[in-house]
Amino acid sequence: MVTSSEIDLADPALLSDPFAVYGPVREQTPLARIPIPGIGDLWALTRHADARAMLADPRFGITGASFLRPDVPADCLPYLRTMSELDGPEHARLRRLVAPAFTPRRASEFRPRIEPLVARLLDDLPSNGPVDLLDAFVRPLPMDVICELVGIPEGDRPSWREYGATVAAGAGPRFAEAIPAIMAGAKAAVAARRAEPADDLLSDLVRVQAEDGDRLSDTEMVSLVWQLVLSGQTPANLIANAVPVLLADPAHVAALRADPGAAVEELIRWCGPTTMTIPRYASEDAEVCGAAVRKGEPVTAVVVSANRDPRAFADPDRLDLGRSAAPSGHLGFGHGPHFCLGASLARVETEVALTMLLDRFPAMSVVEATRAPDPGTWRLSTLRVALT
Repeated sequence: MVTSSEIDLADPALLSDPFAVYGPVREQTPLARIPIPGIGDLWALTRHADARAMLADPRFGITGASFLRPDVPADCLPYLRTMSELDGPEHARLRRLVAPAFTPRRASEFRPRIEPLVARLLDDLPSNGPVDLLDAFVRPLPMDVICELVGIPEGDRPSWREYGATVAAGAGPRFAEAIPAIMAGAKAAVAARRAEPADDLLSDLVRVQAEDGDRLSDTEMVSLVWQLVLSGQTPANLIANAVPVLLADPAHVAALRADPGAAVEELIRWCGPTTMTIPRYASEDAEVCGAAVRKGEPVTAVVVSANRDPRAFADPDRLDLGRSAAPSGHLGFGHGPHFCLGASLARVETEVALTMLLDRFPAMSVVEATRAPDPGTWRLSTLRVALT
């Protein structure tokens, strides 16, 4: 039996620098415990190989996770059961329907539609005085991109920006109040594309449903739309984390310009926003790293620890924007059946955002960057920059 350490998610040191806290734990033990008040203990895998194996193990499923169910009208509840909460054939069926829109090839082909969205936001930045890049650029961009890909009509996108900001802020009365509007917005987007198809994912789903309604129900269609749009905000925290890192050393900016793909991949590994994965639940009693995990117990992969594991990456605490990818790869987008569907799009979007931002404002500097005290996401709450 492996001796496990206990991790306090409220520890100020962990909130300030999770890499420094999880690193020694990883070297002490591959399996730690995280007490969750009112819920119990969460098993936490700290090493890359173990985390990767668990995420691909069919004995550990996402079904059973305690997803948020706010106090919303009963007619909204069916639409809150999304693809992210499903395992097995049901999850695979829905994923297959949308996966073609998120392949590396499609993401690369989508680049010319991302560039004008980036340019428009850069054009709108103030010409003088510090600006909070989070509000003016980083947060709006991913929502604009995913709305373009999914097929949200342009006139409705300001509302989706508001929905995204509300959901990103977490649980609370505003979140619950926003749910009916989000569902109504998704239904309106479906209706718009049924009336006027276009070159987007939603039009493709409408065609699939028209050809064979058994493959996708109306409820599943609406659930997919709102989930994909709001999940598309994911690159915001990565882009924000990357800006101060790049500006800290002119060599980093040069490396990004020389090979944006390699640079972004290393940034995801080194300062990606995901601290740990959504818990998986054991479907049967299992042995994990020498410990007995009972049926129904939750297990998570600590991504910030696994991505700095010296067993998987040479000199892992060093940022090397020209680093050759490790054969096993980082876990910034997860692994296994629930590997991030939009990973390829997020990579391209981040490349375009960072290169165009730094090309437009080569003298940009960070005025203030403060970090949110969030044990689940490594993210900034403020990113004020001087553009000249």
